[in-house]
Amino acid sequence: MLRSMCKSKIHRAKVTDANLNYVGSITIDENLMRASNIIEYEEVHVLNINNGARFITYALKGKRGSGIICVNGAASRCVQKDDLVIIVSYATYNENELISFNPRHIAVDKNNHYTDNCNNILQEQKITSDSVEPQYNLEHG
Repeated sequence: MLRSMCKSKIHRAKVTDANLNYVGSITIDENLMRASNIIEYEEVHVLNINNGARFITYALKGKRGSGIICVNGAASRCVQKDDLVIIVSYATYNENELISFNPRHIAVDKNNHYTDNCNNILQEQKITSDSVEPQYNLEHG
């Protein structure tokens, strides 16, 4: 069985610009792309925390260290400068790959500079959720 999993996430980045006249995509500071394991032209989902809008586009490399998060093209209508967004990429894994699956979730500061690997928080949440009885048994076999 193949499963689509959250591979990478940049959490609560601030939109620095919206450029309607550019042909699609989202420009992301190269440092953030490297830290979150997102590569240029990779499909990303953008979730706007301020207005609830969600859209799919692809990532373009922005100037390293600039903090740029610029939504381009038609999707720029879904954001305003200073909106907070979550940028997510997904990948498909088989059951064997899931044994060592380790998503990259990062946090940023108010200037969109990498501050922390959110995986520590995720691990704490997993420990807490592991102690709760599952409502459904999803195992098969």
